[in-house]
Amino acid sequence: MQKKAFTLIEMLVVVTIIGILVSISVFGLLGARENARDARRKSDLETLRSGLELYKSDCGVYPATASFNLSSATQLIGSGTPIGCAAANIYIAKVPTDTLTTQQYSYVAGVGNTTYKICAALEQAPTSPPSSGEMTGCSCTVACNYVVVSP
Repeated sequence: MQKKAFTLIEMLVVVTIIGILVSISVFGLLGARENARDARRKSDLETLRSGLELYKSDCGVYPATASFNLSSATQLIGSGTPIGCAAANIYIAKVPTDTLTTQQYSYVAGVGNTTYKICAALEQAPTSPPSSGEMTGCSCTVACNYVVVSP
């Protein structure tokens, strides 16, 4: 009676193939995590943009850089002047922060608080990076390479 079994070489081939497939999938997942964090950053900046536009519609100007520091602000509320910009108005209930604690977003108000820009550092370099002029005033923890400007 002859026993049927795998040979040692067949087992080694199977283990090698499985090892190659696992290593390929691990490298694929690393890029996916970075892309997901970048998508979250872009979404956070759009949330900030929406809140800032609501603020401007009530208050007439965007908040000053000193009063709306994204590294320490927890929410965006009205300034109290004019009347429509009541201090009870909450424009952003919870200011979003970067998913990595080593990075932060940067908000810069323009001259007279009539414009703004919000900067972030994406892990995957954007396909069309902003010009150095657009990045002026941005102060991300690591090099900023993505900016949202007021419309």
